[in-house]
Amino acid sequence: MTDLELKKLKDDLWHAADVFRSGAHLAANKYGQPILGLIFLRYADILFKQHKQEIQAEFDKLKGGRREKTMREIAIDKCGFYLPEKAYYDSINNAPDDANKATLVKEAMEAIEKENPTLVNVLPKDVYEQLVPEEEPELLSRIVRIFKDIPENSTLDIFGEIYEYFLGNFALAEGKDGGTFYTPSTVVRYMVEVLGPEPGGEKKFLDPACGSGGMFVQAARYMHKHNADNKEMMNFRCYGVEKEPDTVKLAKMNLILNNIRGDIREANTFYSDPHNAFGAFDYVMANPPFNVDEVVYDRVKDDKRFNTYGVPRKKSSSSKKKSDKKETVPNANYLWIGHFATALNEKGKAALVMANSASDSSGSDYDIRKKIIEEGIISQMVTLSSNMFNTVTLPATLWFFDKQKTNSAKKDEILFIDARNVFTHVDRAHRKFSDEQIKNLGIITKLYNGDKTSYQALVQEYEGKLAEKIKELNQHIKEFSPCSIVFEVENPDTSKNEEKGKALPWG
Repeated sequence: MTDLELKKLKDDLWHAADVFRSGAHLAANKYGQPILGLIFLRYADILFKQHKQEIQAEFDKLKGGRREKTMREIAIDKCGFYLPEKAYYDSINNAPDDANKATLVKEAMEAIEKENPTLVNVLPKDVYEQLVPEEEPELLSRIVRIFKDIPENSTLDIFGEIYEYFLGNFALAEGKDGGTFYTPSTVVRYMVEVLGPEPGGEKKFLDPACGSGGMFVQAARYMHKHNADNKEMMNFRCYGVEKEPDTVKLAKMNLILNNIRGDIREANTFYSDPHNAFGAFDYVMANPPFNVDEVVYDRVKDDKRFNTYGVPRKKSSSSKKKSDKKETVPNANYLWIGHFATALNEKGKAALVMANSASDSSGSDYDIRKKIIEEGIISQMVTLSSNMFNTVTLPATLWFFDKQKTNSAKKDEILFIDARNVFTHVDRAHRKFSDEQIKNLGIITKLYNGDKTSYQALVQEYEGKLAEKIKELNQHIKEFSPCSIVFEVENPDTSKNEEKGKALPWG
């Protein structure tokens, strides 16, 4: 499937599914859950079908011998899960278009969870009853048929793209509420581009505010794109923390749909450390909630994740009389910053989204920031345009940490990039990075770090695209005009490159 065909498929699926939003007896911010569940069901059905012959052949081969295995064991080994007949998509799709369809979908989800322990309590079930309203009982059947249009030869990558596309659109539709579980993919792609995760060896990624898992997905795609083989991809493992139960389910499905090994825990990062994060991770990526002011000071003050650089506190706290009201951290931004820094191992790198105000906040924030700067782990800061996120319209700043920098000649340097004017409009209220903008911003970091080879490769890539466009233009002129202006790129050497036009007779 070409990129253009995939884009059309995603757009068609979204438009068709969104048409039925008004008919569902669901709040706007709950509509995504059953839809994403159906995408997962269709994915499971297609992937299982693609492996079914292979599974059956191995079952027949081993049957009766010492190495005999059940169909379920072989299926989990071959495609990661076992799909019981009750969950076959065609069985559900071909059933009568009535209210019983919701029961069939629920039973299919329950059967999948029963056969696959890693999916227990992950898949949506009871919510489908609200997609068969009395006035339109065939509504769910119509939505099921939409996802039947996903081709039977679809790959894992295609389903991952479709799932992420729907997550992004639901986040846009839900506005601020949607932004709590989804970070725009182009921002994440740029963060990953700067981090440049390297394959080989066990690589551990942490996102302590993981939402629907988009950081992990983009990191995995980056590694895949940069020629990580299957063995190296299996050494990529993700650890996430998310406090909203429904969002935990979205993240777990997202990882499965993108073939990513991971451990997502439901917890509040401020008060719980399910992954023993201190000094344990190669990479940390996150877009945490900004300006939280309800964290209880006594519950974090003795936690080394937070107090290594200092816990934010009002300077007048100690002089106040004790009362029944518990003291809270005035602003948790620097709790997050301290946590990201302390979670890194001796070679670790981090990328995080942070409120602009954290860059120059005063009081105890200033003292914490000074310690982190003096240690030398901040490698780069990038100021973004406004309207890049669903949760806030104000511009945010990307912070990048690199523990190896503390022992380098650049310990006392920080690269600052002003990207406030670098964006592409999505609509009037939202902006994003284009593919070229991600590459162009990313190459600044590479050049700063002395990587001229990547710069030369990017220039060659652009020259190739330019030559291709000129070729297409000349062909277009040749076909539709009796006289044409032929453009040529005379020399691919960037130091001598110049575009040249020559008027030539035609016909």
